[in-house]
Amino acid sequence: MPSGCSKRQNKVLIIDFGSQYTQLIARRIRELQVYSEIYSCRTPASKILAENPGAIVLSGGPGSIYRRGPKIGLDLLHTKIPILGICYGMQLIAAALGGEVAGTRRREYGRTEIEIEDSPLFTGLPKRFIVWMSHGDTVVRPPPRFR
Repeated sequence: MPSGCSKRQNKVLIIDFGSQYTQLIARRIRELQVYSEIYSCRTPASKILAENPGAIVLSGGPGSIYRRGPKIGLDLLHTKIPILGICYGMQLIAAALGGEVAGTRRREYGRTEIEIEDSPLFTGLPKRFIVWMSHGDTVVRPPPRFR
């Protein structure tokens, strides 16, 4: 563990919602010299919180939040633990906290360039970079206090 990091700060839990990229997410986190573990989306929030993670990543997945796909407990979202939602994970966060998620007319799949705003989450990354997308739903209105 890098010096100056507590156990909590240096552990990221990845909650897997069936993404084909969950192992890649874990590997990329480990390449940053940060310990990570993968948990099933069916793991109770109490067990996840008992691990005392420094951060949580909610993976993408093949489901849609309007169908009977996996959900996440609100108690997990109302902590001070930083949570990054990727694709389905982001849509779950948005819907659970009062945002609006809708289906797109056609699925988006492939590489695209994004531009990020100033945020401590993206410190050290270029302003623009290429990402991979694979989704059929989108957040059309973020939850209150989100941007």
